[in-house]
Amino acid sequence: MAQGKLEKMLILAFETSTAAESGGKPEASAIFEALINPETYSLEYKVKTAEGQGQGTSGTQQKFAYTLPEELTFEFLFDSTGIIDGKANKDGVFEEIEHFRKLLTEYRPDSHEPFHLKLIWGHLIFKGRAVELGITYKLFNPGGQPIRAVARAKFKGSMEEQRRIAKEDRRSPDLTNVRVVKAGDTLPLMCFKIYGDPRYYLDVARINHLSNFRALVPGQALVFPPIQKAESLT
Repeated sequence: MAQGKLEKMLILAFETSTAAESGGKPEASAIFEALINPETYSLEYKVKTAEGQGQGTSGTQQKFAYTLPEELTFEFLFDSTGIIDGKANKDGVFEEIEHFRKLLTEYRPDSHEPFHLKLIWGHLIFKGRAVELGITYKLFNPGGQPIRAVARAKFKGSMEEQRRIAKEDRRSPDLTNVRVVKAGDTLPLMCFKIYGDPRYYLDVARINHLSNFRALVPGQALVFPPIQKAESLT
């Protein structure tokens, strides 16, 4: 049976989260291709809860607060012996390790933050940032240069803000909502869309510490709490 071409894991680096959402290999600012695909990887999904306990009760109930970003952990092998790919490098693995470190963690002077990353391997497409990187050197040449290393990297998922809000679509007045101000929005109008009543604008302005509720800025994120917490009007 014919075998398909071996697909290597790729890490694509982008300057912005928007570019990472939509960009592919041609648009990436930098690229890393794994020497050997990982044997395993782990994905962690977590939910944040808050304890709620009524007065006089003996137990607590875990109440949903929000979903935490998923976390992805990989181990990457670096080898300069030539045993794996037939390309020995007498200078060891330092150069490759440094390229990998910069891709994951280096501060970018133009964007004032590290790269936004997209990991691609088979059916896996993961967008996020590197939050941990550890290097273990495992083999050395007679001169003490490391010629093999394993890098353990952890990534935390991220999503472009507008897409996240659209995906969650949490419009219920019983839930905390986050809305991004668009051109032409006013606070009473936004309260009407969320609560069905524009009169809550003063409560929302107070919760968001707005000194002037009339001066909303497009792109500004505002919190609209559950209507029960906002109800101060009769």
